[in-house]
Amino acid sequence: MLKVLYRDAHLVAVDKPPGLLVHRTRIADADSFVLQRLRDQLGRRVHAVHRLDRPTSGVLLFALTADAARRLSAQFATQRVAKHYLAVVRGWPPVAGRIDWPLDDPEASAPGRRLPRPALTTYRRLATAELPVAVSRYPTSRYALVLAAPHTGRRHQLRRHFAHIRHPLIGDTTHGEGRHNRLFRERFGLHRLLLHAWRLDFTHPDTDAAMRVTAAPDADWCRLFESLGWAEALPQRMEAS
Repeated sequence: MLKVLYRDAHLVAVDKPPGLLVHRTRIADADSFVLQRLRDQLGRRVHAVHRLDRPTSGVLLFALTADAARRLSAQFATQRVAKHYLAVVRGWPPVAGRIDWPLDDPEASAPGRRLPRPALTTYRRLATAELPVAVSRYPTSRYALVLAAPHTGRRHQLRRHFAHIRHPLIGDTTHGEGRHNRLFRERFGLHRLLLHAWRLDFTHPDTDAAMRVTAAPDADWCRLFESLGWAEALPQRMEAS
């Protein structure tokens, strides 16, 4: 059963587990989808208004009426929704940064959509760790926890942007680095992308009230925080954002 984070007559937000598609697509096949599970769980029709990549966990918003779907979809399309993600990256990026690098959609069917379009991500480094393990030519390996905000909605934006600045996300088998992914599998038992949609800020589609929905990091993340010594400072730094 999906964990419901918020629900009223107009919308519902759930905590998406990693490994599930939001809905069926032409480029991926699966037997179960978040949309299908939520529809069956609530016993009513639900409308997808945005998506998370299959390996990404965290806050996922659905509308419960056609009018709410139209209004929420418009907010996402016009970049009026503030999205905040937790990610673990290789290396220690600057304390704060801005990644302004256009991205194309390599899986788009229309040629015009394959052209690079503006893409902007800002981020803040929350914590760092250095492991006494030689993954490459260095005697130790460095990693960081970042709070990232994509200001546009390009495909795999955070994964591609952090790979572009040479701080790829751990667990990313498409844009990341296999040696570091292997270390996290062997040392921490993590066989997943370390990207979590932590918070959404948006406007309620009926009342226009300011809304904020958060999804706490799951057990895998909490075990990693303990192992890397990030547990104590994390909540204060996240809420300060």
